[in-house]
Amino acid sequence: MSEAVHDERLAPTSPLTRLLRRPAVSAGVAALVIFVFFSLTTTTFASPAGAATWLESAATIGIMAVPVGLLMTAGEFDLSAGVMVGFSGLVTGVLTTHYGVDVWLSMAISAVMCVAVGTLNGLLVTRTRLPSFIVTLGTFFVLQGINLALLKAIIGQVSIQGMNQVPGFRSVQWVLASRTAIGGMQVQAAVWWWLLVVALGTWVLTRTRYGNWIFAVGGAFEPAREVGVPVKRTKVALFMATAFCGWFVGQVALFRFGTAQSSSGIGQELVYIICAVVGGCVMTGGVGSAIGPALGALIYGMANLGIVYAGWDNNWLKAFLGVMLLLAVLLNNYIRERAEGLR
Repeated sequence: MSEAVHDERLAPTSPLTRLLRRPAVSAGVAALVIFVFFSLTTTTFASPAGAATWLESAATIGIMAVPVGLLMTAGEFDLSAGVMVGFSGLVTGVLTTHYGVDVWLSMAISAVMCVAVGTLNGLLVTRTRLPSFIVTLGTFFVLQGINLALLKAIIGQVSIQGMNQVPGFRSVQWVLASRTAIGGMQVQAAVWWWLLVVALGTWVLTRTRYGNWIFAVGGAFEPAREVGVPVKRTKVALFMATAFCGWFVGQVALFRFGTAQSSSGIGQELVYIICAVVGGCVMTGGVGSAIGPALGALIYGMANLGIVYAGWDNNWLKAFLGVMLLLAVLLNNYIRERAEGLR
């Protein structure tokens, strides 16, 4: 009788091991700790009004953090994600307030332009083999220049005003920025859109062939290509998805506040990446989820408002983000090692 060949893939695993292997576990624990801490140390944080505020903050970050996390799972970055938000709102604003274009048509044109930029990013990365860090950093500066110089050349200023006077504004606002009363809270529509993005991202990653491709191209680029995974198409689609979500968040902000600034979104690209890393996405690719970045955004939203409610200097938020980033990387490494040790 031949000796049985040991295959570690067939080895039994404990429930604890399976739990620890989930990339979002550490983010979930951190979110719970932060929620309890600010609930006990402030009187406003857990109130209906307070919770509605930090949920909205988390939602606008989370809608972007999810596609950024998926892109990181595929081993790429998009440093133009933040400025894309501002670009989106400015395009719609200029078309409607300056040229009198129908608001829905303006939104469609803005969406096409944003997705075109995302497509260009993806094509440059996949065809030139340049690092996505360099490609999207270049896109960041191009869009920043357009948002400032071109807008000023067209309308003579660097902000859009008077959006609430545009015909059709209220109908779009109802879709993107209305409020729903739940348990004494006025929940912004952005929260529901955020949950939809998380659900869609989770379904794509865990229930579709495309999700397998995302993990494959991030974990082992060359072997994935050799077995027939459409590497270029997968990555280009992810850059397009990130750009589309940037467009969407820009529209939400535009119709939420009725104005857009040339500086909108600048610097937020780092927050999206931090949320993804805190949520368990590995910067080298191959490991990630949609729920993890959403939890990272929730942590950011709670900390952002919790610091204010606690009466602290809000500049501590930057220090908090730096600490969370370092702790997340260390904790994720520990959890993976611990999971392997419990096999």
